[in-house]
Amino acid sequence: MSDSLEREARSLLTASAVRARAGHMLEIGLAGGLNHFTVDLDRMDRVAEAVLAVTRKAYPALDVPFHARWRHFVLGGVDRWARLADTPLWPDRAARARAEFDLAIVSVLLDAGAGAAWRYYDDVTGANIGRSEGLAIASLDMFRNGLFSGDARAPFRADADVLAQLPLASLTSAFQANEANPLLGLEGRADLLRRLGHHVANYPEIFARHEAPRPGGLFDYIAARAVSGTIPAPTILAAVLNELGPIWPSRLELAGIPLGDCWHHPAIKANDSTEGLVPLHKLSQWLSYSLIEPLQRAGFKVTDIDGLTGLAEYRNGGLFVDHEVLRLRDAADAERAHAVDSLLVVEWRALTVALLDRLAELVRAKLGRAPETLPLASILEGGTWAAGRTIAFSRRPDGSPPLKVISDGTVF
Repeated sequence: MSDSLEREARSLLTASAVRARAGHMLEIGLAGGLNHFTVDLDRMDRVAEAVLAVTRKAYPALDVPFHARWRHFVLGGVDRWARLADTPLWPDRAARARAEFDLAIVSVLLDAGAGAAWRYYDDVTGANIGRSEGLAIASLDMFRNGLFSGDARAPFRADADVLAQLPLASLTSAFQANEANPLLGLEGRADLLRRLGHHVANYPEIFARHEAPRPGGLFDYIAARAVSGTIPAPTILAAVLNELGPIWPSRLELAGIPLGDCWHHPAIKANDSTEGLVPLHKLSQWLSYSLIEPLQRAGFKVTDIDGLTGLAEYRNGGLFVDHEVLRLRDAADAERAHAVDSLLVVEWRALTVALLDRLAELVRAKLGRAPETLPLASILEGGTWAAGRTIAFSRRPDGSPPLKVISDGTVF
């Protein structure tokens, strides 16, 4: 294997590659060159207004936090994780950060689409919670109850050997899933956690610098890359993609390197081995956003937040379809189910990433804010995800996305 081929493969494991290829897809779409979508930028202003409306409702002072898994641990105004973590459990800030990395990594990996039917009964509030919030509270309960820990006296951890042997039945029970309460992609989720456990155990130099192998060991690996206490956000993503990348089910590889959430599209041109490849890295970027706050709480300054991209998932993507910025060339495609590697889904997801950048500029202009005070991570939270959900429920009673994607529980 040549060094140049490996460099080309690793170049796709970056947010800059996601942004560049998504931008290329948008250019092709604006020129009318895509098979499945046309693009109407004249409708972007009303999308920006919709995003501002939900942002002002949720955050009247416009003090919008980052889009991260931690937001989903807040239920009924109570921050469940903060209530647990603010007790004197930790000998130092690094110990808390490792636990938060454990929780964020496991929770995000369990956060693929739940489907419209599934609900999680929360015994604290008595509420039945669906979708991403339900998955979050369920995963927090699993973590709190020590499902992933090998030490009953220390439940707030995820040990590699426990993850590697995690029975599907345990996860099914913890999610309260059954025939009457079906959860999509359950086997895929369990397999992903087992793959995580095996991988973490096999790389102690990354994940066991201070104690037994655990996903939270990635905190020490990233912290070691700080310069004068500063860590650029793309450095977090690089660690996630390069050190956790092999856990993903086998899809595309280049030079023996698994490319994760990366797909083929013939319209994307390059003068090297990456031609036709479209990296998106949705879950890895969602995870990277979710690791920022644990690093900040541990005393690090995280910079270049906008070095990460928007997330290519169905709420953000549905926002642009439902507002008709993106229109299907064949209206019948709205009724068909599409494989995640289909050209239609690849186009939709890449266009979503590029349009989120354009939308962020519009939202900031309307508010007179700069990227430094309103980064993309906050616009997503304010924001685009909620606006996508809002219009979905206004268009369809079950709030389902406008396009049907066949999910295996590891992409959306």
